Amino acid sequence: MERWNSTRGSGFILVGILNDSGSPELLCATVAVLYMLALTSNGLLLLVITVDARLHVPMYLLLRQLSLMDLLFTSVVTPKAIVDFLRGENTISFGGCALQLFLALMLGGAEDLLLAFMAYDRYVAICHPLNYMVLMRPRVGRLMMATSWILASLSALAYTWYAMHYPFCKARKIRHLLCEIPPLLKLACADTSRYELTVYVMGVTFLMPPLVAILASYTLILFTVLHIPSNDGRQKALITCSSHLTVVGMFYGAATFMYVQPSSLHSPKQDNIISVFYTIVTPALNPLIYSLRNEEVMGALRRVLGKYMLPTQSTI
Repeated sequence: MERWNSTRGSGFILVGILNDSGSPELLCATVAVLYMLALTSNGLLLLVITVDARLHVPMYLLLRQLSLMDLLFTSVVTPKAIVDFLRGENTISFGGCALQLFLALMLGGAEDLLLAFMAYDRYVAICHPLNYMVLMRPRVGRLMMATSWILASLSALAYTWYAMHYPFCKARKIRHLLCEIPPLLKLACADTSRYELTVYVMGVTFLMPPLVAILASYTLILFTVLHIPSNDGRQKALITCSSHLTVVGMFYGAATFMYVQPSSLHSPKQDNIISVFYTIVTPALNPLIYSLRNEEVMGALRRVLGKYMLPTQSTI
């Protein structure tokens, strides 16, 4: 096919699930509701953990980082998808595509590492409670958060630069909700097999060690929880861990599908469904999974809302 100058041309055309759906208006409304839910729930969780000093412990500070990542991740994709659908214009510039790809990779990679650190935090809290404030002192928590952001940023920068240096063919349609590596490489006019192999190897390398660490942490936690004499203590530990494992299952399932599964098994329809799941659905559900089943978070939410709403009510 004839090549086109992607840096000077009109960029790409995103043909996502909103365009291929049988009921695009209904789907667009659903996506908008999920995005508002993600903004509200993650925003509230960020506010509560920041304002309530009782939640200034490593577990909730890591959770605050997760909410921030989810909020940014869904905002990178969802508003543009909704606005483009309403305007009937789905173009994205070459620079915009590169930026969206970088941000999505960075935020996804940071969340991948953060979930592993959160599993370690739960392991220390349940299996070594007497040493918790030593093993999870503030400096360690800050180091975990910084590591997640820095490693993910470096990895995303390398992947983005390598992917966007390819010459692209005249067919500019990306059959995906956002600019992402698998659908983008299908437009390249050069041999991408080496890069696809690199993406696969790095996907396994980036995803599997944190996942193994998570599974190991929760295996040890399970053995410890089974020996807790108190039924209330055992139930509280299981509820906290089950929330984390639910989030882990949703995130790693989607990430494995996109970046570990061979490219020959990808299809535009499946990729679009998965992309909606991890960019829109999961960020909306994560704070609900953590907060609704956590008494400390719900108590802090009531205190914060009472502090800011009761004075307003008393003036009426």
